[in-house]
Amino acid sequence: MAGWSSGRVLSRSAKVVIALMLLALVLVAAVPAAFLVGIFLMIFGHVVAGLALFVGSILAAAAAVALAILSGIRQVRHLRDMVVSHDFRVLRLGSDDYSYPQTPV
Repeated sequence: MAGWSSGRVLSRSAKVVIALMLLALVLVAAVPAAFLVGIFLMIFGHVVAGLALFVGSILAAAAAVALAILSGIRQVRHLRDMVVSHDFRVLRLGSDDYSYPQTPV
């Protein structure tokens, strides 16, 4: 049984990316609810408020998704730089290093 490694703790930037992703998911999930509330507002005579609620929810969700994408791209670039650097050793296997099972004929 393996013990918990202190090297596997998430960094602060990884936690921020996860939090932004969760915020984006919540805001995207709230768009249909805002649409329904906006429809009820428009039915009861508050047309401008209903449209403002719907457009505001779409803009907030789009901004959260864009922010999550940008911070995720930064994490991927950091990972790529870490793999490309010589500090992180990666062994590339050739075609001769694989063993394939023989099938009976």
